[in-house]
Amino acid sequence: MKAINAKDIERLNQILQASSRTVIVTHMKPDGDAAGSTTAMYHFLKAHCKCDVRIVLNDRFQRAIEFLVDETTARDMTIYSENQTEAEGQIAAADTIICLDFNAFHRTDKLCGLLDASPAVKVLIDHHLYPELDKFSLAFSETEISSACELLYQILMAMPQIQHDAARLPKPAAMSLMTGMTTDTNNFANSVYPSTLAMASSLLAAGVDRDYILSCLYNQHSESRLRLMGHMMKDLLTITEDGAAYMILDKETQHKYNVQEGDTEGFVNMPLSIAEVRMSLLLKEDTDRIRVSIRSKKGTSANRCARMFFNGGGHENAAGGKLELPFHEVEEYTRKHVHIYLTEHED
Repeated sequence: MKAINAKDIERLNQILQASSRTVIVTHMKPDGDAAGSTTAMYHFLKAHCKCDVRIVLNDRFQRAIEFLVDETTARDMTIYSENQTEAEGQIAAADTIICLDFNAFHRTDKLCGLLDASPAVKVLIDHHLYPELDKFSLAFSETEISSACELLYQILMAMPQIQHDAARLPKPAAMSLMTGMTTDTNNFANSVYPSTLAMASSLLAAGVDRDYILSCLYNQHSESRLRLMGHMMKDLLTITEDGAAYMILDKETQHKYNVQEGDTEGFVNMPLSIAEVRMSLLLKEDTDRIRVSIRSKKGTSANRCARMFFNGGGHENAAGGKLELPFHEVEEYTRKHVHIYLTEHED
């Protein structure tokens, strides 16, 4: 990653110290990186700034990452889907808005119009491609990095309150940063840079309990999730001659296995363990769309495929998108367009 600009750090500190009411937001259906960066920023601001701090989310955190929300954080958190009026009021009252782990306001779903209309100073901290930089007063945008949490870690370490000493980070912030980085690298399986390992080492030395984090993330699932995993790998997994693997999960199956938000996290990575598979897709029926997750091996671009055929994008080997098709057309569309992509658009 490129070095953090010292003038940008100085400006960020000035913005935060001058703020009287700061709101932190992240993308819809927040994953571990979104939750980790959001709560880490919250704890830093609570410890080192005088402003009133609130978190406003479109949706609640996934069950596996709720351990990052303590009583104080929960008290200062508003969920738009549960309390629209309060969420609108929090954003309207903000003089500073910190935007974490998304590159454009539409990624926040129902918060999009509120953020776009707000006259507040807006700061972006994100690692995705194609950020809408004109929407922000100050932007920290870096794609050659593991996660938003790693980028935020680098920023906080450069702040005058921390002085490049991870031990100075509030302990809950340090745990949140380690958690988000762990989930976005799939526990150090992808998007790992030298800076990523240096961050992990520094946080461990500062006292972060990684064993506790791993236990919360990976050893607290429901029995129904494990049984769903078995069903999907045995009965729903299709592997094509082109080296693509895909699974399509309908609402009926989700209901049968009592699928909660986040329960299918990581499933899309599993087919990549097969030698012949170059790309893996998980398509999940939602209320008004088909949500698409795409993962790929090095040399095959998940991002390009998502942008071309699935109305999305992301990172080179980890991307997402959506389809707005009748469910019965999803498999034919997927098979056809993945075939086109792998045979005509990939070397």
